[in-house]
Amino acid sequence: MRKANKEIRDQSVIVHLLRTCHVGRLATNGRDGWPMVKPVNFAHENGRIYIHSALEGEKIDDIRRDSRVCFETDLPIAFVRAGTQPCEAEYLYRSVIVKGRASLVSDEAERAAAFKGLMDKYQPEGGYGAYLPGKLARTGIIRIDIEEMTGKEDLGKEGLRAQVLEALEKGAPLPIVL
Repeated sequence: MRKANKEIRDQSVIVHLLRTCHVGRLATNGRDGWPMVKPVNFAHENGRIYIHSALEGEKIDDIRRDSRVCFETDLPIAFVRAGTQPCEAEYLYRSVIVKGRASLVSDEAERAAAFKGLMDKYQPEGGYGAYLPGKLARTGIIRIDIEEMTGKEDLGKEGLRAQVLEALEKGAPLPIVL
């Protein structure tokens, strides 16, 4: 990381982002040699990332051809308005980038745990009923085994940082405008 002062060194902050951010971006190596990025829903369970997917398509073809993937998620925290100069405008955030190997999960217990992790994240209040066996059979679960994970943040300078940390602590709706 070019700017070491932006690195998130507290692993609990990184894990919290993986547990609470709702959209991730999965990058695969495309058949034509171009990287391909797709937005995905995901869950972080047992030190791995799980994504539900169709059992066929470009993403699955890419993973079968080359299991190396990159995954990113971020939390937009604040937009800082410019005062007298456009360069005074800022975007404050936290983000996580993962490099790892992706594979389709075939073990039924692991698939069930991944589905539960996804539902617990996206519908924690429950009330969604039982899984339909036919649907489960047609739905893939991609597991990313994490090889490298880094977090980065820009929470602003001096007084802004205190405001941002207070907003995060209080659970303020994000992003805020400062």
